[in-house]
Amino acid sequence: MRYQITGKQIDVGEALQTHVKQGLGEVVDKYAERPTDATIVFSRSGHEYVCEAVVHLSTGLNAQAKAHATEIYASFEACSTKMEKQLRRYKRRLKDHHKTRAEPVENVAASSYILASDEHGEEADTDTLQPIIVAEMEARIPSLSVGEAVMQMELAGAPVLVFRNEGKDSLNVVYRRDDGNIGWIDPRN
Repeated sequence: MRYQITGKQIDVGEALQTHVKQGLGEVVDKYAERPTDATIVFSRSGHEYVCEAVVHLSTGLNAQAKAHATEIYASFEACSTKMEKQLRRYKRRLKDHHKTRAEPVENVAASSYILASDEHGEEADTDTLQPIIVAEMEARIPSLSVGEAVMQMELAGAPVLVFRNEGKDSLNVVYRRDDGNIGWIDPRN
């Protein structure tokens, strides 16, 4: 597994990098088959250290965890514990999807836009009703089953996930509802 260990305005020394590789390696090897790479970022938020970790699995799923602590090693340990809990919780599902999926998840390129909000005092052009585009980025839309999409959304901690439904070859959306349940939007052709 490839590791990318960085710090935002923090010097990440060799001892911490070795500790992260050993600790996260044990967790990921125990609960996930064939991880490809991991990105770990350390930063400061006031008097606390923040550790954010993202592990990319060969199935195309991403597991994310974030933790705060007053010591940098303690922030990593808390983040590692969260990652372990997440991967343990989905171990059976991950194994089931490994068995049925022969190839990695296919991603389709899409454009993602950030639109200006009215909060900044900017008046939108009310004649054309066109929003002001602040930024344009590239996004990836994975080709998943509905179950995999729900699992990916929960692993990422995201409120919504747009995906291409493998069964119907159409764009679908899964989202977390206010009542705690999962919603699924499947447009009819």
